[in-house]
Amino acid sequence: MTVVLDMLMVLCGGTVGTLLGRLYYNSGGKSKWVATLMQSGGSPLLAIPLLLTPPHPAEERQPAAPPSKVAAVYVGIGVLLGFDNLMYAYALLYLPVSTFSLVAATQLGFNAITSRLINAQRFTAPIANSVVVLTFAAALLGIGSASDDETTSSSDVAPRGKHALGFVLTLAASASFALILSLFEAAFEKVIMARTTRWVLKVQMCTNLVATAVGVVGLFASGEWRTLPGEMAAFKNGRARYVLTLVGTAVCWQAAAVGTVRLTARVSSLFANVTGTVALPLVPVFAVVLFGDRMTGIKAVAMLMAVWGFLSYVYQHYLDGRRAAASGKGAECGVVCTAARTAGVSA
Repeated sequence: MTVVLDMLMVLCGGTVGTLLGRLYYNSGGKSKWVATLMQSGGSPLLAIPLLLTPPHPAEERQPAAPPSKVAAVYVGIGVLLGFDNLMYAYALLYLPVSTFSLVAATQLGFNAITSRLINAQRFTAPIANSVVVLTFAAALLGIGSASDDETTSSSDVAPRGKHALGFVLTLAASASFALILSLFEAAFEKVIMARTTRWVLKVQMCTNLVATAVGVVGLFASGEWRTLPGEMAAFKNGRARYVLTLVGTAVCWQAAAVGTVRLTARVSSLFANVTGTVALPLVPVFAVVLFGDRMTGIKAVAMLMAVWGFLSYVYQHYLDGRRAAASGKGAECGVVCTAARTAGVSA
């Protein structure tokens, strides 16, 4: 049940966060560093559920993780996450939305590689099918939205001389995020050696605080902070909507991030990435209602492909669960039979 809840957090948080991020730009927002900060700036809110969550009995029995190693996890992953957010912000500036979505779809393929190399992820036919179908669904969605980009401002403001750099940055950001998810999984397994709710919240909050610090330093170092009062004043429908848009975006991305980290800790980084990729075709459906975007046949096919790929991965976990249950019953039967034979010999 908790896995289903985590999946809903990833899907709903990622979808609403993306829509609010688009609302920020559509309403007059222009700061790349603010867009970067919105992805991790809501991390202090995690202190509330962290304080309200009682320690798990297993945390008291197991030895404490070395503080130096835990700090290295926080700083290392946090800095990597901060620069990953920055690369995505710049890539989206330098590329049309359709091209950006197409290249960003490689994230799932990168994660398949990193999860195999770092986490020893076992690949089966359903998992391979899931990765391929979801990657093609995201790519199809990116290609199909090319006509929509002609009417958006993102295509107009994208510097033509920066397209190659945007392509490289998108590839680098996709590979970086795939690496981050695999490092999260490795950290829970080899350093923290606990997968409780408190540890998930603690790791998520601390790594995102480091990423936020990277964003704040960049905001002041770049001088963009000077433009924020004018941006707020010129924002569509006033300052209150500006603040609510930023706060809502930050909260949604933190909900999605917590769900992602929990899925990484409870299942695998690949499963978390597959769940996040399912949210990609959901965005156009809501964009049709909220922003008046056109729903094309390609978008509908991409959404169906994403659902099929996700169900393929879920089916593999269903098979693994049945296999584990059968192994448990077999082992139990072996113990009972051995005990019965021993009793017979004793008699």
